[in-house]
Amino acid sequence: MRQNKDTPLRSDAQRNRERILAVALEELTRAADVPLSAIAKKAGVGQGTFYRHFPTREALVLEIYRHEMQQVADTAAPLLESREPDRALREWMDRLARFAMAKAGLADAIRQATSAPGQPAKPGHAPVTEAAELLLRAAEEAGTIRPGVTADDLFLVIGGLWTIDPRTDWQPRATRLLDFVMDGLRVGAPRG
Repeated sequence: MRQNKDTPLRSDAQRNRERILAVALEELTRAADVPLSAIAKKAGVGQGTFYRHFPTREALVLEIYRHEMQQVADTAAPLLESREPDRALREWMDRLARFAMAKAGLADAIRQATSAPGQPAKPGHAPVTEAAELLLRAAEEAGTIRPGVTADDLFLVIGGLWTIDPRTDWQPRATRLLDFVMDGLRVGAPRG
């Protein structure tokens, strides 16, 4: 019996699903064509459990992408609760960079999952855009970044993240790029 998409999973089923996603992210980042049976085995679940959660490779790949994107988006509000808005924005950009590196590693798997006729489309990035807008508006209201910057502006400026090879020591370079972005956002800020 298939579970309704909106029905919460039992705790053991949720743990299995989370474990499958974590292992699949790691394995598919390494090789887009890794056998699903290898992912199931490494996640410690049987084939039936695996396919109950993810009936196809495409469903698994797209759920990893959606899940990782939602994880990044969900960090925005808690960061604003515990940090100054500009610090929250900067830390969130670090999390976005980690997502970008995971996405770059998954690029082949995502391309395979969405390229064939009749395959599902890649999930939209609305959650990440909304999170960026939340952070930008909070920092703008606090007077710590220049007024009028949109999420689209931010993503255009940080687009270079997606060109960094995730198999290299990418973190120092991403940190430098994002520091440049924050420096630019602060120029012209009322409290700057």
